[in-house]
Amino acid sequence: MHNLDFLSNLRRRSPGTALAGLFLAVSLGLIAPAPAAAEVIGTVDTVFHMLSRDDDIVVEAFDDPDIQGVTCYLSRARKGGVKGMLGVAEDPSDASIECIRTGPITVPEDIKSGKRDGERVFKKSTSLIFKSMQVIRFYDKKRNVLVYMVYSDRVVEGSPKNSVACVKVE
Repeated sequence: MHNLDFLSNLRRRSPGTALAGLFLAVSLGLIAPAPAAAEVIGTVDTVFHMLSRDDDIVVEAFDDPDIQGVTCYLSRARKGGVKGMLGVAEDPSDASIECIRTGPITVPEDIKSGKRDGERVFKKSTSLIFKSMQVIRFYDKKRNVLVYMVYSDRVVEGSPKNSVACVKVE
């Protein structure tokens, strides 16, 4: 269902139901703009499982949704086994990132001014409910550089494991 159709249906009900539905939609990310989607470039098996999917490292690419001309490559560990096959395994927090210039780069003024500093540009669920891997973008005004950081978080406690990549804006 389209986001606007969802909101229209909520308005037809009581205000309390509409408010609860709106809260649910925001919580589930149905209304907020979605971060970039990734394209799988390739995988490498790391642990063999006889009757199910192997543990592996997956390499994905995504374009910065707000800055044309920047593509990031993310490599991350993915759990296999029966739990991995069913989508209930929790992936490890290990990840690496590299971002490159793929065309002319124009940084929007609200990013240059710092109003959108620390903005999430990518998010991937790495467990059934509570864990995700995210890429955050910063702009280093002094050096005219875009900085991308990947890290993993949970509802209660994240991981200090992270990786950083930089792209010079010319």
